[in-house]
Amino acid sequence: MVNLIAAGEVIERPASVVKELVENSIDAGATRIAIAIEDGGRKLISSVDDGAGMDAQDLANAFESHATSKIRAVEDLHKISTLGFRGEALASIASVARVRAVSRTRDSDQAHCLEIDCGDKGPVSPCSGDYGTVIQVRDLFYKTPARRKFLRTANTEIGHISEQFARIALPQGHLDLTLTHNGKELYRLPRTVSLKERVGQLFPMLACEPGDLIETQSDEKGIRIRALLGRPSVSRTSNQFQYTFLNGRFIRDKFISHAIKEAYRGMLEANRFPVVFLFIEMPFDDYDVNVHPTKIEVRFYNANLVHSQVLGVLREQLLGTDLNTPALLPVEVPSGVSEEIAGQHARRQQIAEAMAEFFKKHRPAQQQQFDLGPESAAERRGPNHKRSPADKPVPTVMPPWQDHRYLQIHDSYIVEQTRDGFVIIDQHALHERMLYETLQRRLQRDSLESQRLLLPESFEVTDAQAGAIESHADLLAQLGIELTPFGPRVYAVQTFPTVLANVAPTEFVQDLIDLLVERGDAVARQDLFNDILSMAACKAAIKAGQRLTDSEIQELLANRQQFESTSRCPHGRPTTIRFSISDLEKQFKRT
Repeated sequence: MVNLIAAGEVIERPASVVKELVENSIDAGATRIAIAIEDGGRKLISSVDDGAGMDAQDLANAFESHATSKIRAVEDLHKISTLGFRGEALASIASVARVRAVSRTRDSDQAHCLEIDCGDKGPVSPCSGDYGTVIQVRDLFYKTPARRKFLRTANTEIGHISEQFARIALPQGHLDLTLTHNGKELYRLPRTVSLKERVGQLFPMLACEPGDLIETQSDEKGIRIRALLGRPSVSRTSNQFQYTFLNGRFIRDKFISHAIKEAYRGMLEANRFPVVFLFIEMPFDDYDVNVHPTKIEVRFYNANLVHSQVLGVLREQLLGTDLNTPALLPVEVPSGVSEEIAGQHARRQQIAEAMAEFFKKHRPAQQQQFDLGPESAAERRGPNHKRSPADKPVPTVMPPWQDHRYLQIHDSYIVEQTRDGFVIIDQHALHERMLYETLQRRLQRDSLESQRLLLPESFEVTDAQAGAIESHADLLAQLGIELTPFGPRVYAVQTFPTVLANVAPTEFVQDLIDLLVERGDAVARQDLFNDILSMAACKAAIKAGQRLTDSEIQELLANRQQFESTSRCPHGRPTTIRFSISDLEKQFKRT
């Protein structure tokens, strides 16, 4: 009964069995581990390793409840260095399945075998076998139909097994790991590959280019951090591809998750999650893993230090990396492709032709008139034409964007020449990001500077809005906004921040109050401030369709150098798209 209760906590599904068996193999010093699955784990889960193995006595004791060789004294619980230590896994597995274990130590010529049928243990007997351990788990939950009926289809269960396999394989680069299902090899991971290569093998669905994962590391205050950070362009709609490992153990921790979120703040669109592979190493006695049966949660003794270290190294690397979005240029579709792909190619080709037509129609007024050939002008004028002074060769006039290195198009985008190509800048998104950073800097020092309105602007409010104004009076004061009652359900705007001089005070305040009512009590204060500053920057920024003078464009482009990162607006949209000369040469068949 004790084992069945433990199994209910530890063995949720076949993937749990795989996790426990592989972790035991790693703790036994294995360098090669092969996992074989049949029918999604219902029929068979087999683990073969070349670890230290067990003698007859250890093999018999291993399947006893809470029997473990990894904890010898109470003090050991405060410095656990192994993946397993509770002694629950094998006893739990053996209580709900048919188990056959064969093990042999490296210094022994004799292997030993043990068979268990749902807790009914047989004797340990000699048998043949290589050094290491082989454990076969058959017919999981076959005597507990209430548990077995909750298992899903084979495809669903092998999906969970693959996830557990990935969690174990990622930090164990020194291991040779294999996973097969119904005789088909799903993964073969040699121990010589790099971390990026292993990520590519385990997660081909990410389709990451070599530069899409940014590598960084640090070693400060007793915490060593190594991370692969996905660019914002490879973000996902869930946090499925956020993996955190602590001394080789996969964990989930709210402090680390928050640090990752803060590191990407302002770089991702709403409801998008970054791709992050984070590896943390720290002394074993600085955290406690004995807080959850599956050991997926830990308790840090100094969680704030871990949070600040993770946030610092990730944020610093992201701010120091060029995150401008590369251009997606049309490519030729080879023969024999499907109609759907051909249709997509046709649409991209139409866009490319439309862009070419646009640049053709919107050329600068001053440009060189090129002849088609040496005799083309004479041929057009006829044989009796005499050369006049006006027919002399026209000196080359450089286009304005080569003189000033920029050009505004559609009153919304700025084309700027760079050393290796050119970039297209969304003027609203860039200015919005710069204003957002400016507002943040000023709020970190003090409240925003405000100016008293000559004529206070009044507006009506609901009871909920009036309550939000009263409960967030200190926040409004920090933003430089003073609101005073002006009658029944009426407030007046007395002061307004000078940095938002181009924004209508009443309209902004009403939108701000709506935001406070909607999210004021549901989010942390810092998150609320970020939302407010994003809204303020969006309203005050240069608008799309707004014509800019040369001096305004120069000032906008020059001022971006004062900010750490301007590749994304506060809402996560790209501010700049990069075109390289090599991209253009490929399109024009010059390479």
